[in-house]
Amino acid sequence: VQLQASGGGLVQAGDSLRLSCAPTPNGYSMGWFRQTPEKEREFVAAIRWNGGITYYADSMKGRFTISRDNAKNTVYLQMNRLKPEDTAVYYCAAGRVIVSSVRSSNAYNYWGQGTQVTVSS
Repeated sequence: VQLQASGGGLVQAGDSLRLSCAPTPNGYSMGWFRQTPEKEREFVAAIRWNGGITYYADSMKGRFTISRDNAKNTVYLQMNRLKPEDTAVYYCAAGRVIVSSVRSSNAYNYWGQGTQVTVSS
């Protein structure tokens, strides 16, 4: 599985971006994580295979929305009201993840290459 993340860029605080990741493997949960040089990889959001259950990090809840289109084998991360502290490389990941591990990067088997999001103040 070779995941390809896209959609990153340079935006101003308060703007929106939508990240995409494809092709998502059938039957897998999908997650988004982010990382900066100063911090460990951080959980952002995840979505179960059927798309009915989603998970968010507390700091992203209400601003970010994860969704998936299984017909297109694509997962999305809609990011609204972006803040400078959202600046990071964003990674998508796929895994057969149990609920208790959905926020752990170790639970995911496949990773995309990352897409840079930079939010200026």
